[in-house]
Amino acid sequence: MIRFGPAGNSESFYASGLKHTWQAFEWLSEKGLNAFEYPFGRGVRMKKETGEKIAEHAEAFGVCISLHAPYYINLATDDSDRQEKNMGYFFQCAEAARHLNAERIVFHPGACANIDRGRAFAMVCDNLKMVTDRFAEKGYGDLILCPETMGKINQIADLEEVARLCSVADTVIPAIDFGHLHARTLGGIRTEKDYENIIDYLSDNIDEFKVNNMHVHFSRIEYTGAGEKMHRRFSDEGFGPDHEPLMRLFAERNLTPTVICESNGTQADDAAAMKASYDYYIMKKK
Repeated sequence: MIRFGPAGNSESFYASGLKHTWQAFEWLSEKGLNAFEYPFGRGVRMKKETGEKIAEHAEAFGVCISLHAPYYINLATDDSDRQEKNMGYFFQCAEAARHLNAERIVFHPGACANIDRGRAFAMVCDNLKMVTDRFAEKGYGDLILCPETMGKINQIADLEEVARLCSVADTVIPAIDFGHLHARTLGGIRTEKDYENIIDYLSDNIDEFKVNNMHVHFSRIEYTGAGEKMHRRFSDEGFGPDHEPLMRLFAERNLTPTVICESNGTQADDAAAMKASYDYYIMKKK
């Protein structure tokens, strides 16, 4: 089943008079949305009872939760102290995932800094393998880790690097952020063919199940010569990429990703727009 939803709570959620995340799921279901990504970008802080209450309400309204790991994770290191810190962050995410009944942990693989890119990527691979092995040892081997394509050119990971990371373990599937890919290619996603090239590359290089069920982030995005600058809204003119060709492609190929909208403040509304577009192309097929 394809799923659509927001990353965190949108402005319209709060404008409706609601304020607690456990209240979001009935509100999302009324919009036809069935996914939600809990943002832990600035750190994992959640009481067990809070997570369980959120999970209970999400399940009641058929909403599947994923979570986003802290932004400061950087697997491009061979320093043992930093490796253990990273491992600690992943275990914090795993514990939160259990509270939230979440299956997917999305994370930023790392940045090159002053390290040769090839060496930095090799360290990311080694450290990700360490994480998956430790997860299996500690009873978290069922959790799915989703390395995300990044928007700044000096960051790991581009499309090829994410595809290669998916070979580290069966529990690693791609998180394809099409806005980030658009930014790091300086506006390279303009047509349905551009989207097809991305999906075809994944299909040629990773398992079909992982492609069909990939994690997707989407927003329009502003960029500079270095790549990503900031996320935009669908209503912001002059920024890409356009979601319509991607929704048409998902419908035509019967793909079933989890599609999370990261628009700046309008993520639930724009997620609903994507679902409406997808539904339109599904109807056209019949």
